[in-house]
Amino acid sequence: MLLNEFFWENKYNTHKTGWDLGEVSPPLKTYFDQLSNKELKILIPGGGNSYEAEYLFNKGFTNVYVVDISKTAIENIKKRVPNFPTGQLIQADFFDLEMKFDLIIEQTFFCAIDPNLRATYASKMNDLLIEKGKLVGLLFDAKLNEDHPPFGGSKKEYLAYFQPYFSLDIFEKSYNSFHNRQEMELFVKFLKR
Repeated sequence: MLLNEFFWENKYNTHKTGWDLGEVSPPLKTYFDQLSNKELKILIPGGGNSYEAEYLFNKGFTNVYVVDISKTAIENIKKRVPNFPTGQLIQADFFDLEMKFDLIIEQTFFCAIDPNLRATYASKMNDLLIEKGKLVGLLFDAKLNEDHPPFGGSKKEYLAYFQPYFSLDIFEKSYNSFHNRQEMELFVKFLKR
């Protein structure tokens, strides 16, 4: 299965977006609410409809970037949040991105890419973060699909990908996941080595 632009455009155009909560994920909202530096340069990769970006923008964070391979996903954000800086909404392949960020937010992107790219994902996250930058978000800690996204996994598996690049500050079961993801998510806060 090719998880390319056509695949994701089709998902948005046929409204097959079961991963989309329709709101900011509760664990991420809790994390965002304790951030005080509104100047942080933040990336949300594979951001989709990006309620997290909308939430941060509405709270006064001015340097929030979204990258998604789907044109429709990017257009959806533009329609919903017309004042969002269009130059910070990037339709591209995440793996082609060449910028630096203070903070990267993981929300259903890791589980959407081909599992064979997970080691490359960890390396790319390391490349995109400034020194002492942070990767914060949610990873599924559950056996999900094997032939299409979302792809699951386990904490033990993920350690192999992230330990070479990050200090694992927080890596534990999420206590405040969305109701249909209870007991299935790990909240992570990884610091670039």
